[in-house]
Amino acid sequence: MKSILKPLLMVAAMAMGMNAVVTLPARATLELNVNKGNVEPMPIAIPDFQGGLGAQISEIVTADLKRSGLFAPIDKNAFIEKIANPDAQPRFDDWKVINAQALVTGSVSKEADGRIRAQYRLWDIFGNQQIAGEQFFANDANQRRVAHIIADAIYEKLTGEKGYFDTRVVFIDESGAKNARKKRLAIMDQDGANVRYLSDGRSIVLTPRFSPNRQEITYMSYESGQPRVYLLQIETGQRELVGNFPGMTFAPRFSPDGQKVIMSLLRDDGNSNIFAMDLRSRSTTRLTNSTAIDTSPSYSPDGSKVVFTSDRGGRAQIYVMGADGSGQTRISFGDGVYSTRVWAPRGDLVAFTKQTGGEFQIGVMKTDGSGERILSSGFQQEGPTWAPNGRVLMFFRDSAGGPKLVSVDLTGRNEQSIPTANFASDPAWSPLLE
Repeated sequence: MKSILKPLLMVAAMAMGMNAVVTLPARATLELNVNKGNVEPMPIAIPDFQGGLGAQISEIVTADLKRSGLFAPIDKNAFIEKIANPDAQPRFDDWKVINAQALVTGSVSKEADGRIRAQYRLWDIFGNQQIAGEQFFANDANQRRVAHIIADAIYEKLTGEKGYFDTRVVFIDESGAKNARKKRLAIMDQDGANVRYLSDGRSIVLTPRFSPNRQEITYMSYESGQPRVYLLQIETGQRELVGNFPGMTFAPRFSPDGQKVIMSLLRDDGNSNIFAMDLRSRSTTRLTNSTAIDTSPSYSPDGSKVVFTSDRGGRAQIYVMGADGSGQTRISFGDGVYSTRVWAPRGDLVAFTKQTGGEFQIGVMKTDGSGERILSSGFQQEGPTWAPNGRVLMFFRDSAGGPKLVSVDLTGRNEQSIPTANFASDPAWSPLLE
């Protein structure tokens, strides 16, 4: 059968030597509504892609979609049709028998110039049609990225929401005895693969945060005996000192445009207040001036507001203010103590850690404080960070001997452990890669 992958749009070269040729498909009739309260996972069939690397690519795609909680990959042993030509129309009736609603076929091959070429097709089984098809070219180092990008494309086509699989997570890798823990700055794919260490562990490092430009992080280091904040270029390793902050109570977070960082500092008057620093001029602006503890600030996605924690009302609660410090308003009124709030990338929710009744809870609320929902409860869990599509949170939880990374979706029902070689804490999720 003649291929129907017609490259109508050439996408500019992606970061790390990857580019894609994209086909604009017919309008999909198959759709998964992720906005319902209880989403039944969609049965999807993903046979091994053709070619030497095909099984590896399709396995990663399968794992990504399954981990999202929105898809239920069908056991390959149940397949009736054995896909020999991924470009040919499948026998739809064979897939209906095993209750597949969607089918993914594909192939992986080597080009003459050494690059790999991966292509996939997404089929609507009950609609008897192809609804998406793309091909990608990449070097060997980006094989996993190809799989994550394919999974993102399928996720977006079937849910109408952006995926989050082609992303990375920076975190603190912890090893050694509990009373002599070695902490290294590390980065990995969102599924725990491709771990790379960004520091050598000779100094304590804490609370890494991604810049909106995706290639830069800020973190705190005690290599001089005092807390210093650094900017690190992930790919080049180039490091730049932002400043010495002896009274820092919470590590900086970037503004959405990457031009500022916001942090809480303990000054000589004994109060912890919130300051913004312009990264070009290194000038700081004080945003709060209270006699209480104001800490843990986070910008809204449009940069117009800041959410933070303050105990000015007697115990730590969540407040919102303008980016210039104006209009400081309390939005949480629940029992317990709130901390580490982070504004969702979509702008609709704020994530938080809450201590109440001897438990640590990870939850979300609307930006006006309404609709509070607890997604996970346990012993000593904290540090939520958002996936770039605002549908999943990652955090760390104390386990036997040390902390481990965990993810949970907005339903609270799909909780997943993130595999790491050692203990891990302080995760920060990157935006989608380019």
